Amino acid sequence: MSGLREPSLGPIVGHTTAISCRLWIRGADLTDRGSSLAEDRRTVGVLAVMTKNRRSIPIANRPAFYFRLHREFDRTGTFNLGVDDTFRMGQSEVYTLDPDTIYTVRVGSLALDDVADNDEMVESAELLRRLPPAHTWIDDLMALDEAKSEAVFRTFPATPDTGHVAGPLSFLIGSCHYPGMFWKQKRADRIFKPIFDHYSDNPDGADPRFILIMGDQIYADMFNRLIPIGLADTFEEFQERYLTAFGSPNMRQLLRHVPTYMILDDHEIEDNWTQDRIEDRFKRVVFNLAIDAYRSYQWSHGPRTYGEHLYYHFDCGGYPFFVVDGHTQRYKDDDPESLDDNHLLGRPSFPGDDPAQLEVLCDWLSNQQRQRGSVPKFIVTSTAFVPNAIATTKNDRQKHRSDSWAAYPMTRRYLLRRIIDNNIQNVVFLSGDLHCSNVAEISFRGTRSAERLKACSITSSAFYWPFPFSDGEPSHYVHDSTDSETRDTFEITDQIVMDYQAYNFTQKDNFCQVEINPDANEIVVRVKDRDGQPVQKGDQALVSRLRLAPWS
Repeated sequence: MSGLREPSLGPIVGHTTAISCRLWIRGADLTDRGSSLAEDRRTVGVLAVMTKNRRSIPIANRPAFYFRLHREFDRTGTFNLGVDDTFRMGQSEVYTLDPDTIYTVRVGSLALDDVADNDEMVESAELLRRLPPAHTWIDDLMALDEAKSEAVFRTFPATPDTGHVAGPLSFLIGSCHYPGMFWKQKRADRIFKPIFDHYSDNPDGADPRFILIMGDQIYADMFNRLIPIGLADTFEEFQERYLTAFGSPNMRQLLRHVPTYMILDDHEIEDNWTQDRIEDRFKRVVFNLAIDAYRSYQWSHGPRTYGEHLYYHFDCGGYPFFVVDGHTQRYKDDDPESLDDNHLLGRPSFPGDDPAQLEVLCDWLSNQQRQRGSVPKFIVTSTAFVPNAIATTKNDRQKHRSDSWAAYPMTRRYLLRRIIDNNIQNVVFLSGDLHCSNVAEISFRGTRSAERLKACSITSSAFYWPFPFSDGEPSHYVHDSTDSETRDTFEITDQIVMDYQAYNFTQKDNFCQVEINPDANEIVVRVKDRDGQPVQKGDQALVSRLRLAPWS
């Protein structure tokens, strides 16, 4: 048995509730070589709670736990503090967390000689018998490098009882972290320091409770999927992308302090990925490698709401969020002139089968409206719901080439039809991808009930994108869908249509702070640049106030 070491990556503060927090690390073993993991070495995570609300817990009383770091997941693993016991085998009591409380934990990686055959599954209880009590490692955990082993998190506030109004809430959003090359790698990491500063000491009021990182956390194809240079097509290359991105100093600091929710976009696999490409043998291998890495480094510290599916939902402070998987289940028609068989969230299910993602999302929306009334309901989608590129308004061939919802009218129509038919109020789309942040107010026309519905879209992108001249130009996107020059009115039914007005565009590297204000029935969006300063529009800060229907 060897000594305790800092994790090779992490800790990451993942899915958090009022009474739990999922903490992630990647284990360390000196005999590993890249993606070639030593077959005779097993790694185990060790976690201890050090402080509660900044007050030190007496050493003798500090809760300590072991958890598995599996080789098949690249020595990564999570411990859901407040839910899990040691190895989930009942070997120790679950440690209860309190709502709206700050905790400090230390996490380490323990390497063990493994004499078991590779094909043999060693049960957690058996492995536990080989180890001393987890509390044995408290002193060793305290001796580890704080910047590589300590996580500090704040549990979410208790969810309001049914019938009580959800109060103010603030959170951060962003997307698209191009890695940078050579001397520009520091520039790629720069923005995460002011993001952390906004979380820990917010200059605009209430501190944010979490961050949503909405796609392109890595760029597996750094230039283009058709250019072999910088194209990840081995697991070691995907692994390197994650180690570089999540191991950069500022991002690592952010991830070990802020509850973080992630979803993939296309560059976690390759540019403009659709599931149709999986028929190609080489593309199928790339997809499997990419998703293996994604599940280990991003999905595993999320809520895992729907079993093995990548989409999920969570709540914070009484506000519901549904995070869609818009890439691993999307299909495009073989005919580039047709959009009839394009499906963004999976093909519709047959009667009697499990519901497809689109049906799950729509049922979730209906349930939220029924249970919470007009409380804002957030749909997180890595590709933009609106605005659309002006090019996509010309013909279906241009739409077919798009990476956004415009290319999937069947999916968009099904979702909007459910919103209209069930009078689902205050739907808010959060997205990234465009390399051009903006907000859009969505409106419906055709019937009185539809016209009373409020909806909007907030796009935040990019954290770092050094090529503003290549895409993301505000003039490339529709600003007013009713304008005769760029008409983008979307037909939902024979009677009802959707329109939108988009504004406050910026190509600057940025993140957004989203503030929910129930007293004013509005959402305030503040756009911050790579230094954490307000992005300016003329002599005014770029601040949007999106008016919603009352829910207080």
